[in-house]
Amino acid sequence: MSTITATQTFTRTHAKHLASKVVADLYQCARLYGKPPTDDVADYEAELVELLAGGYVAEYEFGFKKDGKRVVTCQYSVNAYGDLVGGGADDRAGGVYARAKVADATYFNFLSYSQKWSNLTQRERTAIKDRLPIRRTSGALPADGNGYWISDRTYSNGGVAVSRRTFRPR
Repeated sequence: MSTITATQTFTRTHAKHLASKVVADLYQCARLYGKPPTDDVADYEAELVELLAGGYVAEYEFGFKKDGKRVVTCQYSVNAYGDLVGGGADDRAGGVYARAKVADATYFNFLSYSQKWSNLTQRERTAIKDRLPIRRTSGALPADGNGYWISDRTYSNGGVAVSRRTFRPR
């Protein structure tokens, strides 16, 4: 009897593939709702590629909030295939909810770091942050507003999957 073992290394190329899916959603959000500014999307992409390549992203979310509550958002969770139900799919980007009323809402973009990031020394984290085009500050995600969550996409490459769920207004 023979045993076959396969290993896959997650590379910067894999990170670029996954980031491109999120970036396509960011561009669609910009077309639908006017934010984020399209000039900022390249910076979000560079940040996401760098942090995904290092395994430093746990969750990523962007969207609109009003009075501290979500109006419409896309939220992404990063996992290895073994931890993700239905992992392995690589859906196409898009399908950002198009009918939210965001005239009085504020755009936000939030990133939470993985345990791997927490395991770095402060010096290592600072060195990585200094290379990024985005300067993030501490904050908290908004609460759910008058709406509901739907899991709608999975993006995967190189043994890592990013599952997307969206918060949509009622």
